[in-house]
Amino acid sequence: MTVKAVLARKGTNVTTVDPTASVAAAVKLLGEQRIGALVVTGPEQHIVGILSERDIVRALSVHGAEALDRPVSEMMTRKVVTCNERDTLHDLMERMTAGKFRHVPVVEQGKLAGIISIGDVVKSRVEEMEHDTQVLQDYIRTA
Repeated sequence: MTVKAVLARKGTNVTTVDPTASVAAAVKLLGEQRIGALVVTGPEQHIVGILSERDIVRALSVHGAEALDRPVSEMMTRKVVTCNERDTLHDLMERMTAGKFRHVPVVEQGKLAGIISIGDVVKSRVEEMEHDTQVLQDYIRTA
């Protein structure tokens, strides 16, 4: 299965945040949207970073509550691993596991085109496995 197939089902909406926004504003947005990461975008929606719950916890452990008043740009992960719609979920799982991250922005022709989370990957793999199981059971019944 490809990233494109997952996006076709889940949609391409990506919640973004400006690098100058406060971490507190980002935390509020994460809570409102019930998501685990925000793509940080600069001019023309170019990806400049990603801010995950993990980044926020690290910032709080170092700076305490004052981390919430700092800009997202100070806490975000700057080296963002991205994928494209043609990537397979298998390849994406390997990258996520090796890099120990749970969110991958999808970029097509230089533009942000979606985001894939580890939850999306797991859900798709489970659906694939259930489908394969059903096909095998149907085959056995008719054999």
